[in-house]
Amino acid sequence: MLDPRSEIYPTIEYRPIQPSDLEALEKIHLALFPIRYEREFFMNVVNGHGTVSWGAVDTSRSDDHRDEIIGFVTTRMIVAKDSEIEDLFRYNSSRKDLTLVYILTLGVVDSYRNLGIASSLVREVIKYAASISNCRGVYLHVISYNQPAISFYKKMLFKLVRRLPLFYYIRGQHYDSYLFVYYVNAGCSPCSPLAFLKMLVAKFWTKEDHCNPRWDRCKETTTLLTPQNDKRIISGDDTRCHV
Repeated sequence: MLDPRSEIYPTIEYRPIQPSDLEALEKIHLALFPIRYEREFFMNVVNGHGTVSWGAVDTSRSDDHRDEIIGFVTTRMIVAKDSEIEDLFRYNSSRKDLTLVYILTLGVVDSYRNLGIASSLVREVIKYAASISNCRGVYLHVISYNQPAISFYKKMLFKLVRRLPLFYYIRGQHYDSYLFVYYVNAGCSPCSPLAFLKMLVAKFWTKEDHCNPRWDRCKETTTLLTPQNDKRIISGDDTRCHV
């Protein structure tokens, strides 16, 4: 690992998570998070089953561990209309195929903190989301007491859109969660002028469809996607990855 007293900055490269990262990924999660993840979660991540993830490696290391991950971010793609923030995109109700990228976990080992690695990993996620034409944002949860993580995401220009009471249940105690969103591909806050204009247009066309029997109206789903594996905590690179 990096000697924190060293003045030589490492050469960090970013790549997709791969099967050979399994052991290191499990070890770092165990060290950083109070939540214990099941083996299935890690197998899905390293094999890309329903997830898209990136790892950070220190290629300047002279030992046999130069390709061993020292940081990571794990994500999954979610259909916007099935997410818990579906209401933020109702102004674009004509699009039923909109998606979002949800950040599951983000972590950097202690000896590599304060080098901008977590910021770079999040930027990889944003770049990936922006490359998907029907994706409208990246979102995540942060536990309400994790002020360093809250400050980190605000610095990364994520928008705090709501507080979710009693979202987490950890070691016999409930905690609230903050929900952050980074909009991409013309996605925008429902409070913005552009979103307001789009909402008016959407309502106009909805009324037209209602009056015209030739057009079939799609039934809007209210299903919320809240699997336990999505309820994970993210932290910045200036603190331990606590919930």
